[in-house]
Amino acid sequence: MCDKTVIRPGERLDDLERNGLKIIQDPSRFCFGMDAVLLSGFAGVKQGETVMDLGTGNGIIPILLSAKTEGKHFTGLEIQPENVDIANRSIAYNGIGDRVTVTEGDIRQASETFGRSVFDVVTCNPPYMLNSHGLKNPDSAKAIARHEILCTLDDVLRESAALLKPNGRFYMVHRPFRLAEIICGLKEYRLEPKRMRLVYPFIDKEPNMVLIEAVRGGRPRITVEKPLIVYKEPGVYTDEIIEIYSF
Repeated sequence: MCDKTVIRPGERLDDLERNGLKIIQDPSRFCFGMDAVLLSGFAGVKQGETVMDLGTGNGIIPILLSAKTEGKHFTGLEIQPENVDIANRSIAYNGIGDRVTVTEGDIRQASETFGRSVFDVVTCNPPYMLNSHGLKNPDSAKAIARHEILCTLDDVLRESAALLKPNGRFYMVHRPFRLAEIICGLKEYRLEPKRMRLVYPFIDKEPNMVLIEAVRGGRPRITVEKPLIVYKEPGVYTDEIIEIYSF
């Protein structure tokens, strides 16, 4: 733990219940949700691999992946400097700076910043909503996290394909209502969809998330995995969700 790490007014320190790790969060900005946890459980990272997380926010996905996998190094890219500061203080607090780095930068220029064909794995929990129309404050941290204000789905897919080594793997969580657009975009950038899993809040409800794995330059063949159900009943997680949260 770094003694110089400061938890600032309005922030909180949340226990990730894994390897003693904790994360600093500012509820006035944007706290990580279940989608980030599910993506960290869905993504596969092998021993010695390097990982890029695009739009990393407070660094939750690189921090979780560093705990649950034997990847060599995890990099997060985040455009909002306040989020970068929070993420780096969490990294310092946990003493994992040798494996996790969060850098300020623009997803749209990621391959210019880091180079092409340099990562084994790219992950992303991108903004889901198409635009900022009707938002009272489109410049707010929460609006930027939820709406395609500073980057689009196309930006994410284009830059992910550029960052990945040949046969590198891309993992993303998104909303099912954009699935047709997602598949078409993956194909356009030669990211071949290989695995897909729909997430349902309850067994009798429509899915509200989709987890996707694609391989750069992979052969056409996709496996649709069994549905992931979040709740047995209101407020009670299914056994599989509990297992994912506890790794």
